[in-house]
Amino acid sequence: MTDHPSERAPRSGARIPNPLAREFGSEAPYAPNSPAYASTGHDGQRRSSRAPAGWILAMALVGGVVLGGAAGGGAALLLTNFDGRTQIVASESEGGVEAVSSSVVEQVQQSVVTVDVTAANAQGSGSGVAVASGGYIVTNNHVVSLDGQASNPQITVTTADGQILQAQLVGADAASDLAVIRVEQDLPILPFTEAPPAVGEQTIAVGAPLGLSNSVTEGIVSATGRGLTVGTTEEDDESPYRFWSQQGPEEPQQTVAVPALQTDASVNPGNSGGALVNADGQLVGINVAIATTGQADADASAGSIGIGFAIEGQLVQRVVEEIIADGAATHGQLGVTVSDQTDAAVGVQGALVQETTSDGPGEAAGLEPGDVITAVEGRAVSNATDLTAFVRAAAAGSEIELEVTRDGENETVTVELGGL
Repeated sequence: MTDHPSERAPRSGARIPNPLAREFGSEAPYAPNSPAYASTGHDGQRRSSRAPAGWILAMALVGGVVLGGAAGGGAALLLTNFDGRTQIVASESEGGVEAVSSSVVEQVQQSVVTVDVTAANAQGSGSGVAVASGGYIVTNNHVVSLDGQASNPQITVTTADGQILQAQLVGADAASDLAVIRVEQDLPILPFTEAPPAVGEQTIAVGAPLGLSNSVTEGIVSATGRGLTVGTTEEDDESPYRFWSQQGPEEPQQTVAVPALQTDASVNPGNSGGALVNADGQLVGINVAIATTGQADADASAGSIGIGFAIEGQLVQRVVEEIIADGAATHGQLGVTVSDQTDAAVGVQGALVQETTSDGPGEAAGLEPGDVITAVEGRAVSNATDLTAFVRAAAAGSEIELEVTRDGENETVTVELGGL
């Protein structure tokens, strides 16, 4: 049995040296244990013309929706490919929030690039952020893969000062929808924030929505630790919300779960891979998705409604470091099957353990069917998606603490994670 959804047998993992400590200003000699996930999916329509790369996160209010093998009710969050023929609607800060200084904005813009990708049968664009010396740029995997349509794309980046540079793919991580590309020129580096942002803190999103380079929108952090799910099931076979599988549509689809920041800064197709920064110009996340009001709006006519999502900066930093050092990133695996805990008689929400994998990490740590996991490393778990996102946010082989409710009693369980 597996995490939520299916995962492979555990593997041991070593601590990853931090090759970017100087760029990130970190005193730690090793990369922090942070986030990760998995993707594959369904064949989308080929693009006949250039369109900004992006994902829509559609919010459909449906009951009993199955998300990656775990039954859930209420608001189901799913991603879909987005062609992007909408107007940009810039979000305005609420009164009382001081505007970000123009000097900070200008500094951030120097580190953000427009990423153009061309393949034999498709082309598209997105954004990227320079995060390490040597020309290393982070973007979304769905940007460089053209949503799965390109296996050997030609990539160029356009800098803030108008240079057009050839780029090479260093490594892609479909599990977290992140990729690292490299140009043969040093670019101004955008530092990662040393502390995760809090709800209410100011944010600005910088990127190339709809191909409009160096666009800036402003907002706040609306929520942190949002577990987002993208994938499909047999029951949802007609839904357009799915990832493309690199092995082709005949391969089994897997669900991707990522921990994300929610922001009301306007994010549109083409912002994918771009920067979400705080008022000090530090990188807090990589923009990845927007929400719509339902499947009927999840098409080319949709746009920002003030609910955007960015992959948390801690996960981005870890994945970037591992890709630069090793060419690939690792992801934690717990070895349990879980569902949403919604029974009022239990008294708490969380992820309900249905089964444990024989000799898997969860079973070895003492987890049992019927346990309700309510927190990971102090972060509240509301449902099965949150648990999956937080577990995969940690590196393979790392140790995490789980808060568990069993028969009405609370206890802490330490688990050494396996790997996907």
